[in-house]
Amino acid sequence: MATRYTDEFRRDAVRIATTSGLTRPQAASDLGIGLSTLNKWVQKHQHDDLMSGPHEDVEKENERLRKEARLLREEREVLKNLSGPQPACARYKQPVLCCA
Repeated sequence: MATRYTDEFRRDAVRIATTSGLTRPQAASDLGIGLSTLNKWVQKHQHDDLMSGPHEDVEKENERLRKEARLLREEREVLKNLSGPQPACARYKQPVLCCA
């Protein structure tokens, strides 16, 4: 009896085969399907918009990545300011002698 795959699995398989940079035999092997099956799916769905429909997981990942990028930019700015011009005593870890 032939294995039945969901439409979502087929769309994901086509997306992986066309955008992952893997060869089709590699993608088919990774997905556990036959190469001829994957080729048929790609031919059938090559004109479909593979990212259409609800993709909450993609939206959540994009939001997480935006937050992470913002945090990294802020950390970079802080580190830039710390490594800016410093008095000689700070560069050489010597105590500051003040006569104030």
